[in-house]
Parts: sequence; structure tokens; C-alpha cells
Amino acid sequence: MAELKQATYRVAGDYDIHLADTGSGPVVVFIHGSGPGASGQSNFRQNIDAFVAAGYRVILPDMIGYGASSKPEGIDYPLQLFTDTLYDALRQHGIERATLVGNSLGGGVALQMTLDHPEFTDKLVLMAPGCVAEQASYFTMPGITKMVSNFGGPDFNLAEQRRLITNLLHPDWADKIPDELVAERFAVARTQPKDVLMRMKTPNLGLRLHEVDKPIFVMWGLNDEFCPESHARLFLDACRNVRCLTFARTGHWVQVERASEFNKYAIDFLNEQS
Repeated sequence: MAELKQATYRVAGDYDIHLADTGSGPVVVFIHGSGPGASGQSNFRQNIDAFVAAGYRVILPDMIGYGASSKPEGIDYPLQLFTDTLYDALRQHGIERATLVGNSLGGGVALQMTLDHPEFTDKLVLMAPGCVAEQASYFTMPGITKMVSNFGGPDFNLAEQRRLITNLLHPDWADKIPDELVAERFAVARTQPKDVLMRMKTPNLGLRLHEVDKPIFVMWGLNDEFCPESHARLFLDACRNVRCLTFARTGHWVQVERASEFNKYAIDFLNEQS
């Protein structure tokens, strides 16, 4: 894998946001999703080299509450907090414009950042983006039920971490989870407060999709049990410049389960002239 340069920035609220940086060329910011143990590098490890080889500079942030960034306890975690702290760190890192690639919660952050700072976003690549429906509706999804866990407790272990990752994937891919990924996410999960999940608050940005005028590429797994694939239609109905691609026998992690295809389709999209 390409060598990653590490940096940490103090942002508003006196929090630290960590990011990794590699490659050169137009900037692509990969924004990870939520869940115990999530981080930028663990979510996108199979995508970094392909984008660097294609001539792009890859930025891998850890959002607040995740990875190597600050993990405050006793606070709410609204979407605006994730967005504002990440944007602050990216600007301190010297990033003035970027394509935003977001999965799940990261897709919601990418949308919120684009709505807040339209001049910052070049294009959007979204994989099963969240935050496009009322928050309560996501809790009806079967994947959320399966994520009930002893995360944060003394009995949380590697086997439970593996089960949580398995829930994100279609059964075809579940036995291909490397031990290194489980261990990497377990190390992060052991440092996370439950607040980062239990006190997360997300708006319904589906009501504002018509305001997004950037080129958008949405990818979804047909068998996603966290963010329903039917939400792709929200983008098709509302956005001016959007394409959607659905993968059969694929769960919530298109960029992992369909890594080679995701890399090719996303890079082709980035290479197109707007």
C-alpha cells in the first residue's frame, strides 16, 4: 500500500481530527461510515492504491469519535459536528477543493459539507449514503437490529468485532474478512465511547437533495440491510446530474465487497470532464 503521511489538527471545540495523506494530483477525500472500530484507513484500504495509481491525492480522515481522532464522552454526535470538525481539519491541511467519497454516515457528511460549502466540492461518489431519510426509519432496518452488541463493555472481544463486520457484508463475502481488519477495528472500538453511536443525530437530507448541483455517482448493494437500496431513487428523482449503480449479492460495503469494480467505475467518473 502507498505510504501514508499522518497529520492531526486541533479544530473548534478543542477536538483533534486525524487524517492520512498519500499520492499527488486532484484531491479525493474518503469519508468513512459509523460503527464500532470504524476509521478512514480500515474502511478504504482496498481503494487507496488504485486512486493513487490513477493520479489522485487521497485523504483519509478519521471523523470525530473514530480512528485516531478525539472521542469525547457525554455529548451528542449530530451530523453537523462530524461535518464541521472534518471541514475545519481539511482546510487546515490546505485542501481548498476535493471530490468527496462517502460511505453510509460518510455519505451524509459529504452531502452536508457540499450543502454548507458548495465551492469546496468538485464531485460526489456515495456508497449507500445515510441521512437521506428520517433517522427513525433506519432503526427499522434488519442490519441495525443485528448490530446490538456488548460494544463498550468489558466482554467485547475479537469474535464480537468480527460478527459486527460480518453484518455489513453479503454472506458471499463474510468469510473473506481478514484477521488484520478485525484486529485493526477492534483496537479502535476499545477506545470509543458508546455516545458516538447512541447519541448520534442525523437530519433528513433527502429533502435537500435538489439543492446539490454537483455531479454525483451513487453506488449501492442490493442486499444492504442498513441503508435501503430503494433510496437510490431519491437521488434520481431530485438531482440534476446523477447516475446510480446497484450491485447484486452485495451488502453495505460496496467499496470492500466490490473493490475492483468500485475502483474502476469511480476513477472513470472522476476522470470525466464535468
